[in-house]
Amino acid sequence: MSSRRSRQSTAGVSRISDDQIIELVSKLQQLLPEIRDRRSDKVSASKVLQETCNYIRSLHREVDDLSERLSQLLATIDADSAEAAIIRSLIM
Repeated sequence: MSSRRSRQSTAGVSRISDDQIIELVSKLQQLLPEIRDRRSDKVSASKVLQETCNYIRSLHREVDDLSERLSQLLATIDADSAEAAIIRSLIM
């Protein structure tokens, strides 16, 4: 079987082709700092996907931390102030 074949579900709905997977992995490699900064040109697709998941989890933690810090800041200032309005707009 060709590596360029399209993967299909049992319902006959077209899914992601192997070429699309290769393109996605290539783009992820370029975006991920942990992989982009390495000198090696060859990184397995599973490693790229694992690093992608790790990076997304890291971003989620950062967002949670920033949200908590903004909430704490909001609790310490006047609720009707311009600063409070800016913080509320960032949280929502």
